[in-house]
Amino acid sequence: MQIRLKFLWPRGLYGRAALILIVPVIAIQLVVSVAFIQRHYEDVTRQMVRGLQDEVTLVLNETVKDAAVGRRLAERLQFNMHIPAVQPEPVADARVWWDVSGRFVIDAVREFLPDVRVVDVMTNRREVRIWMDTEGGPVSFAIERRRVSASNPHQLLVLMIATSVLMTFIAFVFLRNQLRPITRLARAAEAFGKGQTLDYRPRGAQEVRAAGMAFLDMRNRIERQIEQRTMMLSGVSHDLRTPLTRMKLGLSMLPEDEDTRALTRDVTDMERLVDEFLAFARGDAMEEPVPTDPVQLITRCVQDAQRAGQDVQLGQVDGQGEVLIRPMAVRRALDNLIGNAVRHGTKAVVSVVLTDRALRLVVEDDGPGIPKERRDEALQPFARLDQARDPNRGGGAGLGLTIAADVARSHGGVLRLGDSALGGLKAEIVVAR
Repeated sequence: MQIRLKFLWPRGLYGRAALILIVPVIAIQLVVSVAFIQRHYEDVTRQMVRGLQDEVTLVLNETVKDAAVGRRLAERLQFNMHIPAVQPEPVADARVWWDVSGRFVIDAVREFLPDVRVVDVMTNRREVRIWMDTEGGPVSFAIERRRVSASNPHQLLVLMIATSVLMTFIAFVFLRNQLRPITRLARAAEAFGKGQTLDYRPRGAQEVRAAGMAFLDMRNRIERQIEQRTMMLSGVSHDLRTPLTRMKLGLSMLPEDEDTRALTRDVTDMERLVDEFLAFARGDAMEEPVPTDPVQLITRCVQDAQRAGQDVQLGQVDGQGEVLIRPMAVRRALDNLIGNAVRHGTKAVVSVVLTDRALRLVVEDDGPGIPKERRDEALQPFARLDQARDPNRGGGAGLGLTIAADVARSHGGVLRLGDSALGGLKAEIVVAR
């Protein structure tokens, strides 16, 4: 059975770097602590209690012969002996639950002094109190803790932990300086994906600098291509519109009949198709993002469509505020979505939802919609899914959804197609804030 621990793994680069630093340190701390406790607490305590055993045995032997001699010998050995035993006597061995060395002391005392009844290391943590049974009756001893256990054993652990924390902090500071150029490169790449240009200079390690230089070269090539394409389209736009204008002027001077009206419609269709081609090729390269109120933008789009005689309504409006977008590009995308909606349906409803994390622009219609399995195909340039979308039959050039998808991607968002509550297609532009 495979255990999945991805949900425990940090998503950010700083979090993962900190985890890579901290986990080995903690592992080393645990190994060293266990080894230290076993060697220092257990072995040293056993050796010291074994030495104490000889002293206690000697004192007890002398006490049996002469109690006064036994007491003087105990005083010289620097521990207190009480005959009879000091009361009250604990019911069982007593120690504080977190006193690890106290447990080792109790175990060692019981191992080397088999006649021990109770060991108390809790009443006075600087002493070890022992109650024993002897031939002369119960006896109690009060022995300094340092004689049976290493003094200040925690200092090594505290020093080790403090040093590890300090070195981890220093290592993280140096590592952060190496990670910062990567995060700057990520921000510059993300901004360029949204059509923004941030000031960026490669820094950091050699590999990070190489990646930064490659990104700058790529960005410069793309910007040059966009600039060249924009200049070319400016000339193409002028060259194409001029003959179309002459044709429309010439047709307007001819006597009006069925043939003239047909030719006029053809010229109008040609002009519309040329506009769609240019809008698709132009994209939003000539526009800079500016803070824009999406509610006002949607309201103007709906009002302009209504003045053009289209059955378009303003639907749900949630949220207030401004979003950094290219208003003309978003307007062009909405115009294409609204045009598709009223062309293939009878009415369209436009909604806007603005939250702290995203902007959602929704256009719904009551048309035939697009089957789920063909929605990806509908986003391809010049895709026409049926005869009703043929430009020769009044349809578009197959670029409306493509233009909207490109505008969404240029803002770091996405165009989603779904089922409308009106029974047709729902086109939703989602842009992260």
